[in-house]
Amino acid sequence: MNIQIRGQHILLTDALKEYATKKIGRLERYFEAPPTSGVHVTLSVSKNLQTVEVTIPLPGVLLRAEERGEDMYASIDLVTEKLERQIRKHKTKANRKFRQDGSIKMLFRESYDGVAAATAVRHMEDEDELELVRTKRFNLKPMDIEEAILQMNMVGHNFFVFANSDSEKVNVVYRRNDGKYGLIEPNA
Repeated sequence: MNIQIRGQHILLTDALKEYATKKIGRLERYFEAPPTSGVHVTLSVSKNLQTVEVTIPLPGVLLRAEERGEDMYASIDLVTEKLERQIRKHKTKANRKFRQDGSIKMLFRESYDGVAAATAVRHMEDEDELELVRTKRFNLKPMDIEEAILQMNMVGHNFFVFANSDSEKVNVVYRRNDGKYGLIEPNA
């Protein structure tokens, strides 16, 4: 795996690079062939929190995980565990669909390190069952982006769905981790 590590507001030591490369490199055992695109790792520090972001672009799947903590090494361990869970989830999904050449199923190994995939799949199904627990319906009031941000802040949520009065499309505003705001809008 081609692991590209970069740092933001942190001095990347050889020990830190080596540790991140070793831990994230272990994910290679889950793939039939190593990912051809690079694995992007960003290590950063902000507000005394150590952040690790890892992105693994695959055909038809984007694996991404982020972890924050007081210790960079612990954050690397936790982000690796998150990525392993994601890989097993995608493997479970692939097993549920029809098996055909070129599908997502062909990305992941049937077994790894002597552990049968079926055992891991059963474990993942028990651990990470996707369950919808609530459905909410409401009328979308046309408003501009600034009003949507104000509404979001008034209700105390991290996101707000609204009908954009400028584009006449459904948009979402959200609060980013840095305290600023983002906007999600459809392409078409």
